[in-house]
Amino acid sequence: MPTTLDSLYRYPVKGLTPERLGSVALQPGRGVPTDRRYALAKPDGAYRADAFVPLSKREYFVLLNTERLAGLRTRFDEDAQTVEVTVQGHRVLEADLTTADGREAFVELYARVADLPDGVRPVLAEQEGYNFTDNAKNGPRMMHSISLVSLASVRDLSERIGHDLDPLRFRSNVYVDGLEPWAERDWVGRELQLGEVRVRVLDETGRCAATEVDPTTARRDVPVVRLLHEHCGHENVGVFAEVLSGGVLRPGDSVVPGDPVVAGSPVVPA
Repeated sequence: MPTTLDSLYRYPVKGLTPERLGSVALQPGRGVPTDRRYALAKPDGAYRADAFVPLSKREYFVLLNTERLAGLRTRFDEDAQTVEVTVQGHRVLEADLTTADGREAFVELYARVADLPDGVRPVLAEQEGYNFTDNAKNGPRMMHSISLVSLASVRDLSERIGHDLDPLRFRSNVYVDGLEPWAERDWVGRELQLGEVRVRVLDETGRCAATEVDPTTARRDVPVVRLLHEHCGHENVGVFAEVLSGGVLRPGDSVVPGDPVVAGSPVVPA
């Protein structure tokens, strides 16, 4: 079976709804456009818009600490800069994130979702040129990487633990299929050709308790990280890759790994 790109996703607001893409144009050294552009920072945390430094995901409202976020559905309109929020198919908010009123309405809704005390609001974080990815604190190169997950590995893990896992638990940008389970673990340091796009794999993706949350039910139901360790001997699902040469990615594109890393060579070039 040939290895192909199955699906593409972005996550405009960190911790909120994945948005499936029909295609995506990538540029060298940059991630998926609009991916994790916004985040909901804790009001009593370390985030400061006027003195910003990269922070741990624990400084934001994400599935790791607020699983009920998965119960709402958001859709970001990149042209209009608006976000629509629905609950069980009913629209409860459409907010213009370029206006103070729109941003306030958005954080007010999520204050209720997170059950914050009266008058306490999340801070809608946005920083020019910054993406609130989990590995952003490891430097610009990792911040602007794309994430890839093999569906074969998710299926294998599901079989091992006896629970059918939705691949969207892993919140990847790129899902590929046609590999042997866990073959992507050997990609670190190698280049891949993804359709028109050339990438270099930088590292595996270590997983956290956010994967315990079912993206459909918004319930924390499976201890994925513990089960990964017990059944597979590691806690990684997927890899991060930097874009070397740009182009347009589309579902169905071929995925061709380059040569293995030569023993003794650096995994991630300086």
